[in-house]
Amino acid sequence: MAEFETLTLTTDPRGVAFLTLNRPERHNALDAVLIAELSRAAAQLGADPAVRVVVLTGAGKSFCAGGDIGWFRDTLALDRAGRVAQSAELGQMLAALAHLPKPLIGRIQGPAYGGGIGMIAVCDVAIGAAEARFGLTEVWLGLIPANISPHVIARIGTARARATMLSGALFDAAHAERIGLLDRAVPTADLDAAVEAVVSAHLEAAPAAVTATKLLIRDVAAAPAEGHVALTSERLADAWESPEGRAGIDAFLARRTPPWRSGA
Repeated sequence: MAEFETLTLTTDPRGVAFLTLNRPERHNALDAVLIAELSRAAAQLGADPAVRVVVLTGAGKSFCAGGDIGWFRDTLALDRAGRVAQSAELGQMLAALAHLPKPLIGRIQGPAYGGGIGMIAVCDVAIGAAEARFGLTEVWLGLIPANISPHVIARIGTARARATMLSGALFDAAHAERIGLLDRAVPTADLDAAVEAVVSAHLEAAPAAVTATKLLIRDVAAAPAEGHVALTSERLADAWESPEGRAGIDAFLARRTPPWRSGA
């Protein structure tokens, strides 16, 4: 895999990729380079058939401190068209991670603010350190959590988005778990074991079926209710007719382990 300036990307023999924000001296804050490299990494991971699960984490004490101060200074120098274009790059990166055709597991080892909350929200599962703190702090700067809002609202709901976005107040990991930003908050010493348990569970699932299910969730959420029966009936027929569907059902009927599972 290609080298990155602001990321590290490794893949283990099981097909688990570890995507690490690697600007610890800047608390993994987002700048133009990191945003562009995350978009490139998402495309690379999505296209790699050897990758089955992606773990997103940060180097150092922080997961992601939001926007980098240098990036803010650069934005001040832009005209309106430039600001819109720069904002769109952030939005496109978040969408690329959200739509990654593999499970994206967040290993949230430290604090996250602003755009860092958006990085958590695009994960399919997020496990966080109980000692971490969080905040949607854009309003403290007179700004708004614009690009991250579709993902944060989808994850925690409209009412909880209002309760967190409007004040910018910081909150702890227990609260992040209660509102659904984190799926679990665990002591830092237990974080790797908790993430590994999630990864191991995902490795038992058929890769193409996982991709199809992730797309199904997105499409059902966006479709009008009257279209759900037709949509889901077609998708299930597709699954029955897929190579994985045939192999999985054959294995089930023969009481064999399907080829994608660890016991095969």
